[in-house]
Amino acid sequence: MIRHLTITSPLGPILLSADELGLTSIRIRPADLPEDSAAAADCFLEPARQLAAYFRGELRTFRLKVHPAGTPFQRAVWRELEKIPYGTTLSYGELAARIGNPAAARAVGGANGRNPLPIVVPCHRVISGDGSLGGYTGGVDIKKFLLALEAESVVSRGPARSSSRSGRI
Repeated sequence: MIRHLTITSPLGPILLSADELGLTSIRIRPADLPEDSAAAADCFLEPARQLAAYFRGELRTFRLKVHPAGTPFQRAVWRELEKIPYGTTLSYGELAARIGNPAAARAVGGANGRNPLPIVVPCHRVISGDGSLGGYTGGVDIKKFLLALEAESVVSRGPARSSSRSGRI
C-alpha cells in the first residue's frame, strides 16, 4: 500500500510517497495532492527530518530506505547519481561513461529525468556537457535553487568530508 504525506519546503509543497519497503517517490510542487495517509506519519518522520536539514544546509548525504521503481538501466543511472558529491556537478556524458556506456548520454538524460526521488537521489547535479543546466523535472528554477543551496553550504561550511553512499537503489 502506498502512503502519502505533503511537507512544506522552500520549493513549495513536496509530496512524499512510500510503501512498506521505503520511500518510492518525491514530487516537487505536485499538481495533484492526494490526502495524507493518517497512519503514515511514522514512516515519513525521517525523510521529512532529513529534507528539512538538507534545506537548512546541514545535511549532505541522505540515509533513507528507498524503493523506487525503474528499469535496470534507470536504476544503474540512479545508483551513480548517488555518488556525485554534494556541491559538485557532472555532465550527462561523464555519467554515461561512469556506468560503462559512454555513448549513452541521451539515455542517461532520460533516466535522469525519470528519477522518482529528486533531491535524495541528486539528479539536479547533472548538467549539459557545455556547462548549461539542461532540464529538471521540477523546472530549471528549482535546479538552480538546489545547486545554489549546495554551493552556498560548501562555501560556508567547507568541502564535504568523505561521504559513503549506501548504494540503496
